[in-house]
Amino acid sequence: MANHKDLHKLSAAGLLISLGIIYGDIGTSPLYVFKAIIGERQITSDLILGGLSCIFWTLTLQTTIKYVIITLRADNKGEGGIFSLYSLVKRRAKWLAIPAMIGGCALLADGIITPPITVSSAIEGLGLKYPGLPTVPIVIAIITTLFVIQQFGTSLVGKTFGPIMFIWFTMMGVLGLSYVVQYPGIIKALNPYYAVHLLSTSPDAFVILGAVFLCTTGAEALYSDLGHCGRENIRVSWIYVKSCLLLNYLGQGVWLWFRQGTTLNADMNENPFYQIMPDWFLIFGIAIATAAAVIASQALISGSFTLISEAVRLNLWPKVRINYPTNQKGQLYVPSMNWLLLTGCILVMLIFGESARMEAAYGLSITVAMLMTTILVAVFLKRMKIPVYIIALFVGVYCLIELTFLTGNMAKFLHGGWFSLMIGFILFSVMWAWSNARRIKNRYVKFVEIEDYYEIISELSEDESVPKYSSQLVYLTSANFKSEIESKIMYSILQKQPKRADVYWLVHVDVMDEPYTLEYKVDFLIPEKLIRIDFKLGFRVEQRINVLFRLVVEELVRKGEVNITSRYPSLNKHHIVGDFKFVVLEKVLSRSNKLKLMERIIMAYYFILKRLGLSEERGFGLDLSFVTVEKVPLIVSTTEEIRLHRIY
Repeated sequence: MANHKDLHKLSAAGLLISLGIIYGDIGTSPLYVFKAIIGERQITSDLILGGLSCIFWTLTLQTTIKYVIITLRADNKGEGGIFSLYSLVKRRAKWLAIPAMIGGCALLADGIITPPITVSSAIEGLGLKYPGLPTVPIVIAIITTLFVIQQFGTSLVGKTFGPIMFIWFTMMGVLGLSYVVQYPGIIKALNPYYAVHLLSTSPDAFVILGAVFLCTTGAEALYSDLGHCGRENIRVSWIYVKSCLLLNYLGQGVWLWFRQGTTLNADMNENPFYQIMPDWFLIFGIAIATAAAVIASQALISGSFTLISEAVRLNLWPKVRINYPTNQKGQLYVPSMNWLLLTGCILVMLIFGESARMEAAYGLSITVAMLMTTILVAVFLKRMKIPVYIIALFVGVYCLIELTFLTGNMAKFLHGGWFSLMIGFILFSVMWAWSNARRIKNRYVKFVEIEDYYEIISELSEDESVPKYSSQLVYLTSANFKSEIESKIMYSILQKQPKRADVYWLVHVDVMDEPYTLEYKVDFLIPEKLIRIDFKLGFRVEQRINVLFRLVVEELVRKGEVNITSRYPSLNKHHIVGDFKFVVLEKVLSRSNKLKLMERIIMAYYFILKRLGLSEERGFGLDLSFVTVEKVPLIVSTTEEIRLHRIY
């Protein structure tokens, strides 16, 4: 089992898996970036050199410095991504939940557009060989297959994809180099002067910036997948990836250099990426590009799974089923998210049809995510006691760059940007309602001192005038301290319907940051009457509480610490074990509550989401035949001051 330290060790396998899992998105951008920069404009030396300069400096400032050098430092027990970053800094200020939620939702929205645009860009290359070929059904078939194989785990995917991506990057580097040697002067484009000159003189500066931004869209996924590959593997493999990307962009620049004064032929679907391939190689190039596009989609999908699992742990998303297909840390599969993303991808294909139209929807939401990461990284740097002037410089530089890109991308709003923002907004509403509803609920969770009830619980257990509810009665409690208990549980035992039992059990679950922790602690609060078990479970351990609880009880029986034989004389004589019953308290909103209108709307939305997610008893893996779900009011209202007059 890979532990936290092994994960960050530099190794050939780690480098290969990094290539396979995390560079798909950023590594396939040469398929459409230069084509988007040129668009329908006339090809000029200013446009070529300025475009290349913008690409180089965007990759250097945004991807290399911000993500690879600075942001990768912010790892939480080996995990990366915006929610891991948020959990590192959330104690600093409550409002930090907002940028975390916005950033997370923007990334998920982006995950819906990445597979269609990358796979379409690759498949459209077939139009050069077979003009008029309908690409939409081919793309939908490829994407559907990709989502179906998710359930088998990405470690299998990483091992097969690593060598393919190595071939892809090497191919791009070699193709680019074959053109750069024809005109080495193209390297002067790395001078930032050309970027500044293009952006200050071109009337389309913001539209061009929106297209340039597409070259760095995978940077956020690179951080999200830190848990899959480890920091050192990402940093070393990025050197090779960036070199190959730059060579390819420069090669496309040389091809365009010899075409100055003309425009790209839209009818022929002319794309500089495919034009630098020799004719005999084209079909192989398209095949490798398609494989790379599938891998690009994979990077975003596995990133989305990581995001959702962290959101569930941070109580920002409803409980959903999370599977762990392999034993490798960071490998997971979220069925509900998988099918949601697939539906979104098919919708994108049906709405937009071709990659040129998708470029408009792409990039807008990711700029928002990057801005949110900047805010959280700044707080993280403050926590690490980095000098204030360095933090100010970081925030100033990156807010300026990202706000400029955001302005450039806003030009895309009407052409398709609305779609990704709409998806992002829907996802944000779920997170916002879920976290706010939890806050409202916590306001009304009242804890009482459990010692005050020892006497009455002992007496109730012995009171034969009360019908016995169950031999062993088990409650799940959220009280972190053994001295406390929710008043709702005492209300359920004593008032709702007095529940007599031989032994009362309280079970508390703590989710640990370590993946495979499996520990428990037992406290005998009232000997042979009231027992509390605290489970400490790793985030990879399936919470099958009834199985774990049974194991603990069997252990206690073996050691003679408890007696679970039925107290009914006829059964006791034959040593028959008493029955166990779990009671799950489900909070409902009573009509006579004092919530404000906005809070009522949030709670109504919350209860709809709760019905769609995993129920409490399923989330804890309880055997449904032994569970009673008891509805308790969220707010037990006090009688309002009403003046009633009695008439005699």
